[in-house]
Amino acid sequence: MFSNLIQRNPVTLVRLFSSIKKKLDYSKVPQLIETELEEEFMRGSGPGGQAVQRTSNAVQIRHIPTNIVVKYHGTRLLSRNREIARTLLINKLDELYNKEMSVENQRKRLEKEKSVKRHGKNDKLRRLKIEFKKNLESIKNGEEDYTK
Repeated sequence: MFSNLIQRNPVTLVRLFSSIKKKLDYSKVPQLIETELEEEFMRGSGPGGQAVQRTSNAVQIRHIPTNIVVKYHGTRLLSRNREIARTLLINKLDELYNKEMSVENQRKRLEKEKSVKRHGKNDKLRRLKIEFKKNLESIKNGEEDYTK
C-alpha cells in the first residue's frame, strides 16, 4: 500500500511522505561518471556461512577525484551491493559538494519544521482542552451562568 512512499536506505528504513518528497530539490545531486570510479570486489564476512565467505560479493567503490571510499556488504547479491554502494557514494558526494543544500539536509530540515509545526498544534490543543475543563468545572460549581 505504501510501497511508493518508502525509500530503502541501507542504514535505516526511512518513510518519506509525498509532501516532503515533493519539496526536495534533486537538481544539484551529483551524477557518477564511470571513468572517475574504481570498483573492487572482495570476499564478504559475517553471518551467512560458506555462501558469504566463498563468494566475492562485497563492494568497495573509490571516487578518484575526491578519494572517497565506500565499502558495502549488506546483502548476498553482488548487483544489489553495487547499487547500494553507488547510492551511498552519491549521498556522500552530495553532502561534500552541496553541504547545507544536500538532499539529506533538506529532508532533515523539512522534517524538523513539520515536527515543530505539529508540536505547536498539540500545545494549542492541550491549552484549549485545559481551558475547556476549567470552564466546565466552573459551570458545574455554579460560579458562572451560561444559560442566558
